[in-house]
Amino acid sequence: MNGLYTRGSSPRDQLLSWEKQALDRFFAKMSDKEKPFPCIPATIGFSTNQLRYGFVGDPRSETTIDKLASLLTSYTKHSKEIGNYTSLIIFYETPQSLKNDSVEEFEQLFWKHLNGLNTLDEYDWPKDIPTDPHNPIWEFCFNGEKYFMYCATPAHKNRKSRHFDVMMLAITPRWVLQEFNKSQSFAERIKTQVRERLAKYDSISIHPDLNTYGAEDNFEWRQYFLHDDDTSLTKCPYHRVLKFLGIDK
Repeated sequence: MNGLYTRGSSPRDQLLSWEKQALDRFFAKMSDKEKPFPCIPATIGFSTNQLRYGFVGDPRSETTIDKLASLLTSYTKHSKEIGNYTSLIIFYETPQSLKNDSVEEFEQLFWKHLNGLNTLDEYDWPKDIPTDPHNPIWEFCFNGEKYFMYCATPAHKNRKSRHFDVMMLAITPRWVLQEFNKSQSFAERIKTQVRERLAKYDSISIHPDLNTYGAEDNFEWRQYFLHDDDTSLTKCPYHRVLKFLGIDK
């Protein structure tokens, strides 16, 4: 896959120093046995080498969105060849000055990038996905694929499950989540374990917007970017975000 890194088979010596550092810290986070990362499917994807990695520039730069779109396009074309626990992990070059920004400022960057991806998307919005975010089945789409988005930032201090040293995205195809949910008993058991891990991993209670994928009362986009407290996006004045979510292509 053009521009994407695969652990164990991509040449590490071609990476920049910040890229190597981001990978090392991510690998350490995902393989920590004493404090296991809460998302068990993600740790399975990591241990079975089904994660793919991409590096982009400063999230404040417009050209960074172009690079992100290119990497996601490449991943979309080949993701089904990788395995049922695959995700695309994107690391942003995050200068120290940006690391001092607030959670809310990172959130604005996150939605700006999703909006930018939408603008660059050459595919029509899938007809089976509503454009109204108030519909529980709304989710982000790109290149004809539906995706669950996860964002981690240096600003998240209490919600360690959403903390990383640089701004980071984990982009998971919808079909991966559907495969995971095929066995209801297995999925429920894993979800229980995930919530138990979250309670130990974070120094704050589980966010009220965290829900089960596919549930009738679930709103996927509220989980894309969780605040470092119990504040829900729906209670925050991000009108331009809501305008994007309601976009009609």
